[in-house]
Amino acid sequence: MVILSIVLAVVGLGVGFGANNVISKRRLGDLEVKAEKEKLKAEKEADKMVSQAREESAKLIEEARRDEQSRRKELKDLENRLVVREESLDKKLDELDKRTERLRASEDEVEKLKDEIRDIRLKQQDKLEKIAKLTKSEAAEKLMQMTERDVRQDLTGLIVKLQNEAKESAEETAALIITTAMERISSEVTAERTVTSVKLEDEEMKGRIIGKEGRNIQALQRATGVDIMVDDTPGYVVMSSFDPIRREVARQAMEMLMKDGRIHPGRIEEVVEKAQKNVEKDVVRAGEDAAREVGIIGIPKEILHLLGELRYRTSYGQNVLKHSTEMAHIAGMIAEEVGADVKITKYAALVHDLGKALTHKMEGKHHHISGEMLRKYGAPEEVALAAEQHHDDVEATSVEALIIRVVDAISASRPGARNISAENFAERMKELENIANGFSGIDKSYAISAGREVRVFVRPQQIDDLNAIKLARDIATKIESSMQYPGTIKVNVIRETRAIEFAK
Repeated sequence: MVILSIVLAVVGLGVGFGANNVISKRRLGDLEVKAEKEKLKAEKEADKMVSQAREESAKLIEEARRDEQSRRKELKDLENRLVVREESLDKKLDELDKRTERLRASEDEVEKLKDEIRDIRLKQQDKLEKIAKLTKSEAAEKLMQMTERDVRQDLTGLIVKLQNEAKESAEETAALIITTAMERISSEVTAERTVTSVKLEDEEMKGRIIGKEGRNIQALQRATGVDIMVDDTPGYVVMSSFDPIRREVARQAMEMLMKDGRIHPGRIEEVVEKAQKNVEKDVVRAGEDAAREVGIIGIPKEILHLLGELRYRTSYGQNVLKHSTEMAHIAGMIAEEVGADVKITKYAALVHDLGKALTHKMEGKHHHISGEMLRKYGAPEEVALAAEQHHDDVEATSVEALIIRVVDAISASRPGARNISAENFAERMKELENIANGFSGIDKSYAISAGREVRVFVRPQQIDDLNAIKLARDIATKIESSMQYPGTIKVNVIRETRAIEFAK
């Protein structure tokens, strides 16, 4: 049984192994058939792709061939056009050469004609000199003398006419611009003084202000730096100081003390300190109001502070801050008319007298100080230059600076702008006449129209019409260089000839 089982097992293994071999061979055959089919399919697709690639390459080659042919044709056409142009240029160059040769020939002919004309002129000149018994230079000199004698009177009239026309047109235009600007500005007549007065309610208040042994008035003078005079003017206390801001502090302190009634050294110090703060606020407010009134923004606060101090300063009795704001308005209008920078002009006009707030603290002329302060505190250079150049000792380098000069004279010379004493007025009139009488050929001269015109009569035997014109210019130049005056002065030179005879 054991042997049989073993035999059967061996037989079973052999049968199974044979069956597996048969199955494996069948599967291998199927796989080979399938692989062969896939190979055939791949070969067909490869052949198809190769044929498509050949067709596309043939198309690209054909397109490239057509492009090359069209480009060759274009190059050929361009070459033909260039050849045609070159031929045309050659023809034009040939024509130019021919014209140049003709011109050279013509120039030679012209030179020959010029030489012939010169010879003819020389011969004519020789004949004329022999006939007239004068050389060319002598004849020219004689002709000039005759011409000068004939046209002298006409020339004089023409010069006078041209001068009058120029003056009329210039004065008319300038007067129109200035009067248009001035009529839009109306400001009050000045009434400022160098002293300040405070009215007393009663005579008893005078004693309280003075205090025991003068302690109160001494304390007030010491605190304010102002001279206070009580007995000089009945019913008033007069305060005097070179610094108007100190006078304003003293005035406000005096009014507050009289209103409060408590007057003693301790109270005086408190009131003076309070008055100083009030005046400081007024100064800042005045500067800001002036800038706002003329429409200038962005002014540094230091400049505004100095500008506000001008509220308490006067020049020949004219309030400097009012003068500056008035100038800014007029300057802006004139700048707009003549095409200058309106903002720069108004800014410079407003701050041109800034140095007057510091003349008691710094040495130098006020317009120089104005320019220095404006540069120091960051104002534009154009503004600093225009403010610095508003007087004649510094040359004006811009239209804006010239406008500031003109407007300064307008504002200072208008009626009521400044207080001028009768003695100074008479002295100026006399100086005008003396300047005119200092020239030779003057018969008499008169200063008229409140010093705005000097009328000069000349001796007709010594001064002719041309010299009269020159004399008027010389007198005006002498006045400009030797006198200080507001506005302009008209120099009127009169030459009059009278013929008198008696019938007997």
